[in-house]
Amino acid sequence: MRIRSTIAGATLAVATLFTAGCERALFGFANRGLAPPESSVTYAPDLGLALDVYRPDNAGSEPTPVVVFFYGGNWQRGDRVQYRFVGRQLARHGVLTIVADYRTWPRAGFPAFIEDGAKAVAWARANAARFGGDPTRLHVAGHSAGAQIAALIATDARYLAPHGLTPGALAGAIGLAGPYDFEITGQYVPIFGAPAQWPQAQAVNFVDGDEPPFLLIHGVDDNVVEPRDSRQLAERLRNAGVRVELLMLDGGGHAAPIAGLYDTDRAPQVLPAILDFVGAAQAK
Repeated sequence: MRIRSTIAGATLAVATLFTAGCERALFGFANRGLAPPESSVTYAPDLGLALDVYRPDNAGSEPTPVVVFFYGGNWQRGDRVQYRFVGRQLARHGVLTIVADYRTWPRAGFPAFIEDGAKAVAWARANAARFGGDPTRLHVAGHSAGAQIAALIATDARYLAPHGLTPGALAGAIGLAGPYDFEITGQYVPIFGAPAQWPQAQAVNFVDGDEPPFLLIHGVDDNVVEPRDSRQLAERLRNAGVRVELLMLDGGGHAAPIAGLYDTDRAPQVLPAILDFVGAAQAK
């Protein structure tokens, strides 16, 4: 599949904001009135990378599920602060949520952003308990480029290995409109380096049956990342005996899955699907 850099036709208006460089307006709308995170932590001091921690509103004596979320942005832009709505929405429903920054192009290319993501996951595994989270119910999640990061962490064991972890240490992986089997062309060529390493960027190439459960959500009308990517990864996972749930959003464009986390009327299936998945998944 080819990741396209333009959006045509009548897709979600919010998707147009993502690709037209109007993210500030979009995120201002999504984050209006939301409280800042309970804690901001520099998880990779040598790289100056930080993450935000959102504690559940209804946290009790029982440890809660944990989600580490990676934002999208063509591997070229993004900021954890813009995704406060993700942290607050999931925390409102009893999930300890961590939104992590990672290096983007041109500061760094592949596989640096996957390595950064793995460091954030390792930090969450080691520190979730002190925020009321259950480290055995640790999930990775992401939208678009962030979903590619989450999927590779959950399929390619090389990223968690330096931290003494395996994909089996994860309770689950959630991919929203992610590229998992994509053609690298145009602006993405320098990001992913020499053609010989391009297959290393595709999560479909690493499925071997040792993965945690997956939840994949994709808009049927996504013309930025083709819906085929989620279908292809789901098929590979099923064939390997991995539990996978695939939710295709009728009429949804590229932003539909992430829009469902701040506008539940626009994509009402998204939040319940994520909450059900996080509540049910357990680490191996």
